[in-house]
Amino acid sequence: MARQLPYATLREIFLRFQAAEAAPKGELEHVNAYTLVVAVALSAQATDAGVNKATRGLFAVADTPEKMLALGEEGVIEHIKTIGLFRNKAKNVIKLSRILVDEYGGQVPSSRAALQSLPGVGRKTANVVLNMWFGHPAQAVDTHIFRVGNRTGICPGKDVDAVERAIEDHVPVEFQTHAHHWLILHGRYTCVARKPKCGACLIRDLCSFEEKTQ
Repeated sequence: MARQLPYATLREIFLRFQAAEAAPKGELEHVNAYTLVVAVALSAQATDAGVNKATRGLFAVADTPEKMLALGEEGVIEHIKTIGLFRNKAKNVIKLSRILVDEYGGQVPSSRAALQSLPGVGRKTANVVLNMWFGHPAQAVDTHIFRVGNRTGICPGKDVDAVERAIEDHVPVEFQTHAHHWLILHGRYTCVARKPKCGACLIRDLCSFEEKTQ
């Protein structure tokens, strides 16, 4: 685990991320808050591209909890059976849709606790929804952010909760709305797990990683 980078270095890192892409977007396709919740819940242990391929047909016929309940669990399975753990995920989609209808008037709630009470929705999923739909500077720490945070010193921590706190505590506040997207994309395409593309990295000179590649 690298040591936490100082404020001035973090500020320069995020200024470079911002200059490269001012408003990064999540890659999961959705049309409203509900479809975003479902897409993120389905993305556990699956790729965004794989989820998008499955949900295009699903959301064309069920873009509200009411329509999803009408489709039923077997109908959901037919659309998402290419995704890992599809049977359990289909059960959760139906269960969370029922709760949204019965307890929230069919609307997606905007508190972390309420979101995390939904089946299949953990803290990371809740943070994605709070950030992407409601504009809250929540930090959804996935394997990419955990790796990048610890490898570079941007937000080191022994677990995902510690990394989340490191982002909130150390990254200048004006960058926090987009911080997790910049870090995810950096980890997905540049600071990859096995052979990081250090030669193409825009923060190479600021990073603490000692085993930089060419």
